[in-house]
Amino acid sequence: MKRSAKAHWTGDLNTGHGQLSTDSNVLDKTQYSFNTRFGDGIGTNPEELLAAAHAGCFTMAIAYALSQKGTPANELETKASVSVDLAKGGITGIKLTLNATIIEGMSADSFLEIANEAKLNCLISKALTGVAISLHVNYGALQSSI
Repeated sequence: MKRSAKAHWTGDLNTGHGQLSTDSNVLDKTQYSFNTRFGDGIGTNPEELLAAAHAGCFTMAIAYALSQKGTPANELETKASVSVDLAKGGITGIKLTLNATIIEGMSADSFLEIANEAKLNCLISKALTGVAISLHVNYGALQSSI
């Protein structure tokens, strides 16, 4: 399996602009620029796309683990927040916040174990081994941070 995306850039860093496209055409000449990365411009940026990739991968890893146990997910929603500190040279952490509906017959402890395994082992987490990844889980009455 191979997945590809391409970036095109015109001009200098501060006033130039670019476009991002993916093979699937989900991104098709999507705008990005200095202002979309470091300001409030309309468009996307690499950190936002990393957050989307991580949220998607992590959530699918949990769905897979639950299916393997014969308890498919009712509803899972993950927000990934990428923290950037330019003074420290880049991405300093990613916080995953998972909201899940109660799965009949699954204890909070069992669900928390599955969520932690997904945090450690989804493909995007594995690719980001140099970045601190934290997890906050809301599962019924359980609110836990790992």
